[in-house]
Amino acid sequence: MTKDVLIAACDPNGLRPMVMGRLGDAYIFASESCSFEVIGAEYVRDVAPGEMIVLDRHGCREERYAALQRRSVCAMEYIYFARPDSDINAINLHSARKRMGQQLALESFVDADIVTGVPDSSISAAIGYAEQTGIPYELGLIKNKYTGRTFIQPSQELREKGVKMKLSAVRKVVQGKRVVMIDDSIVRGTTSLRIVNLLREAGALEVHVRITSPPFANPCYYGIDTPDRRDLIASSKTVEEIRKAINADSLYFLSKPGLLEAVGGAEGEYDRGLCLGCFTNDYPTPVEFEDAKATSCSCD
Repeated sequence: MTKDVLIAACDPNGLRPMVMGRLGDAYIFASESCSFEVIGAEYVRDVAPGEMIVLDRHGCREERYAALQRRSVCAMEYIYFARPDSDINAINLHSARKRMGQQLALESFVDADIVTGVPDSSISAAIGYAEQTGIPYELGLIKNKYTGRTFIQPSQELREKGVKMKLSAVRKVVQGKRVVMIDDSIVRGTTSLRIVNLLREAGALEVHVRITSPPFANPCYYGIDTPDRRDLIASSKTVEEIRKAINADSLYFLSKPGLLEAVGGAEGEYDRGLCLGCFTNDYPTPVEFEDAKATSCSCD
């Protein structure tokens, strides 16, 4: 943005969402559509990969600064980052996460007494799992609203302190129960171990962990603070080893086909393209890091 010109541009793969809206005669740009509701703006459309929108005294014009490439929206936007009241590529996040939970139930049913979700990003998926299985959804975990996200803290010490301050188990809800705990991902394992132990300390008889993403085993080079493969528990441990490490009675990760189905489209459709690099080690752009084995995304 300069004194006379505002330029809004989206990268050629659309790795991060960008949306355009209108508020009276003004144009609005944001990373999530939910922000438009707050200020009373109207959603117009997503900004396309490689597109540049220029606003100046002549009005609004659309240009293309890069060749159209396969859309590769970060899958973690659907799984974790974006708010449930946002839409990405015309897909509502709450609905997509409910479908992830339903798909998890189809792939990994376990007999239990209650289903609970790790707040806030896993609540929608937990509701979907409960609806699909018929197991009651209960508020077994409470979040302290005044703490931030823990896995993106810069040090392990801060992450562990953050987890301890972030969540509490509701003893009267989980005591004496077999609990299915739904979470969006396991990155380092710190948070999962702490939450499982919280539930056990509150009297849960069993804790079955279900994750709404495939194993997070590879670094992200597009803005998520996971640059070192050695920090990622799934890069060096099997699912069974992770289960033991987080002290769970059982553990299941949503399959890649299940994730694609839940998000809302079959693999290969342009308008449903996802970047799955953190799960598959296939990246949509060349990467120049020693621990990145792949240089192109299999969905290109």
